[in-house]
Parts: sequence; C-alpha cells; structure tokens
Amino acid sequence: MSKNLDAVRGSYEASAAGDVDGLLRLLAPDARWTEMAGFPYGGTYVGPDGVKSEVFSRLGSEWDDYQAVPEQYVDGGDVIVVIGNYRATYRATGKYMDVRFVHVWHCEDGVAKRFEQFTDTALVQQALQP
Repeated sequence: MSKNLDAVRGSYEASAAGDVDGLLRLLAPDARWTEMAGFPYGGTYVGPDGVKSEVFSRLGSEWDDYQAVPEQYVDGGDVIVVIGNYRATYRATGKYMDVRFVHVWHCEDGVAKRFEQFTDTALVQQALQP
C-alpha cells in the first residue's frame, strides 16, 4: 500500500472509532474539503478547524450513529478514491438513510490537500423531510 492510501484508510478507521480529531489529522492546514451541493452541509471548507465546525460538529449533533462505511479503496497514487455508504438516522425526523458515496482524496506524502464528496443528495434529503 502507498503512504497516501494508508493515511486515508487510517482516517476512516479513526472515524469509525469516534475519533474525529484523528480523522482530521490527515488534512493539510489549508486543505479544501467539498461537500456536494444538495447535501445538508454543501460547500467548501478550508482546513481541519473549518471542516470540524461546519461538517463534523453538525453531523454529531443532527444525526444518530452517523457512519461513513468504506467498502472499496482505489489507489491512484496522489488520488485515492473511496466507495462506500453513509448510514445514520436524522434526529429531527427519526428517518434512517443508507446512501452510497464516493470520496476523492488528493494527497501528497500522506497529507490530504483536497477532498470531494459525491453522493445521492436526493436520498439524503428524504431523511431530512418530515
């Protein structure tokens, strides 16, 4: 495995263990993290602090048992692609979602410079609707 793949895989392992800071250690100080338009937190956030406050703190407060479960990693050297499922229950509605995702990580020497999310935002929005 490559250093980049090891780092990305480690971030999902940290997330699964509930260690958000461990996940964020992968990010460069100026990393750009893009959540897909139509996703509840759609937009681009810069750096670990921005990602933590605008994405992960909201995930933790608005969803029960939110998980990004990777199924496949594709090692493209400086580009790592992860395919998996989001699973969670939205607290405000009590609705459960199980939605496919693709994450594209751009890394250098085990540090993520850029992250982009692709998912079926319509299915995510269904969980948000009463």
